[in-house]
Amino acid sequence: MSDEGVEPPARLKAYEGRAAAVAGRGKDLVNDAMIRHWCEAMGDTSPAYAGPDAVAPPTMLQAWTMGGLSGHAGRSDAYDELLGLLDEAGCTSVVATDCEQEYLRPLRPGDEITFDAVIESVSERKTTKLGTGYFVTTRMDVRANGEPAGTHRFRILKYAPARAKPRAARPRPVVNRDNAGFWEGIGRHELLIQRCGGCGTLRFPWLPGCGACGSPDWDTVEASGGGTVYSYVVMHHPPFPAFDPPYAVGLIELAEGVRIISNVIGVPYDKVRIGMPVRLRFERYDEELVLPVFQAGTEGGG
Repeated sequence: MSDEGVEPPARLKAYEGRAAAVAGRGKDLVNDAMIRHWCEAMGDTSPAYAGPDAVAPPTMLQAWTMGGLSGHAGRSDAYDELLGLLDEAGCTSVVATDCEQEYLRPLRPGDEITFDAVIESVSERKTTKLGTGYFVTTRMDVRANGEPAGTHRFRILKYAPARAKPRAARPRPVVNRDNAGFWEGIGRHELLIQRCGGCGTLRFPWLPGCGACGSPDWDTVEASGGGTVYSYVVMHHPPFPAFDPPYAVGLIELAEGVRIISNVIGVPYDKVRIGMPVRLRFERYDEELVLPVFQAGTEGGG
């Protein structure tokens, strides 16, 4: 929200204390059917909410005042004006943040619900992760058959959505003369393993010489793509701009016997297990970067 769109605080504060709803009336009497549905949804089996002496669960207080999709005819012009000012200031999105209730007497089937509401407070301009805007709190005074039954405070945030930050680029691999052939193979969707020209030992990662016999001679074989999770970690912290934690990073034992570190995909991070079969696939992250990753299960590839 630009500074030009910010409403002067005094103009918004002027709505505090003004009516938000006048002489509102519940569309239904307190009734057994709604109580039963509520209790079933909440898993509440208290005997107090059934039978000839039943009362409504106290937390249903707001349920009897809701206007449904058609709304309430009693909503005030002042409340609509306030929301309109916030819309004009760019605060076109809304989210409910919290509510507070106070219970003064039980509600029983047959009670007629009436209510009034007031704009209790409008906050200063606030910046949140969702965006910048204002918290608006209303207080509803609920009556049952004309008697005070409870109060319901309801707080919303009217805000201008924060602009999404461009996603950071995935870090580039370090390519040098010793591993350039490996990355050239990845570009062709081939996972190449070095093979010693002297003793035939397979090795990964790529090295300039054989650790078994010391020979500098080598050629390559293409991995079949099959493997299992030899070990893994779940990354939570620290967060990096190009990644969305938590995610699983596995040490994958390929069918050829060598091991490679890569992401495990295709299952939730907390479902990765040692010994889980995986299958090689190549994931494109942008126009320049393709990386080998491993899909849980044995299907797929490429």
